[in-house]
Parts: sequence; structure tokens; C-alpha cells
Amino acid sequence: MIDVSKLDPNFKYEIMKEPGGEHVTRCFACGTCTATCPVREMNDEYNPRKIIRMAILGMRQEVLTSDFIWLCASCYTCEERCPQDVRIPGLMNAIKNIAVRQGHIHPSFRAQLEVLFAHGRLYEITEFDNKKRAKWGLPEIRENVEGIRKLFRKTGMEKL
Repeated sequence: MIDVSKLDPNFKYEIMKEPGGEHVTRCFACGTCTATCPVREMNDEYNPRKIIRMAILGMRQEVLTSDFIWLCASCYTCEERCPQDVRIPGLMNAIKNIAVRQGHIHPSFRAQLEVLFAHGRLYEITEFDNKKRAKWGLPEIRENVEGIRKLFRKTGMEKL
């Protein structure tokens, strides 16, 4: 049962102010997004329609702390098929941005940030990788993390 006193009626407007979240209130819960989602095929519990409905209802804490907001693969299948042009991948990013600002960061996302900060990319380039590249006539990739670290500092991501 939903405790109405804990709902935030302004949550949907906060989402709408975020890039990608502008069309959240267009959703009329038809379920096309969920029915066509490839993530849903792998995880029966993933339900973009439910996430959007919860956001519109003002279930702020439940949405921002949900593991499901981090599962969207941004394949755009739902966006192509949505009859209301909700643009769900952008909407999920808008919700994730709010979640991060509120301190709700999924452990896998935090791990990706740590790797990115340490190596300047999401995976470490090893000697094996560069030997393979040399064999193909490609230049060696050197670790260059300063640009990424500068970006982290300017955006405050190093504090996450």
C-alpha cells in the first residue's frame, strides 16, 4: 500500500527540468516500453512502465533508490515504439542524474567511475592489448588519465 503522505507531487516536475526528462508526463502507462524491452527479456522484474508511473505519482525515494533505474541499456527500442514519445532512455538518464545528486549511486556505476578515474577508460589497456595492436599495425595506446581526472574535478565526480 502506498503511504500518500510520503509522496512528492513535485518529483515529476523536477524530472521534467532535467535534460531527457521533459516528456515524463506524456506516459499513459500503455506498457509498450516494457513489452518491447530487451532488458525485460533477461530480467522479468525490470519494468520501465512501473518506474515511470512511480515517478509521476511522486514515489521519489522508491524511484531514486531503485536498482532498476540503472538497468536501461539505452537501446532506444522503447523510444521508437512509444506512442506518446516519452523518450525513455533520456528519462532514465534524467532520473539517474537526480539519484546521483541525492547520493544514490549504484555500486556497479561507482565501480565504473573508479576504473575510469584510474585508467582514463572503462577498461585497462594491457601490454597484451598493445602487442595485438602492433601486430595489426595500429599505434600503441598509452594511459592518459589527466584529461578524465580534470573532468572529474570540474564536475565534482571525484567526490562520488
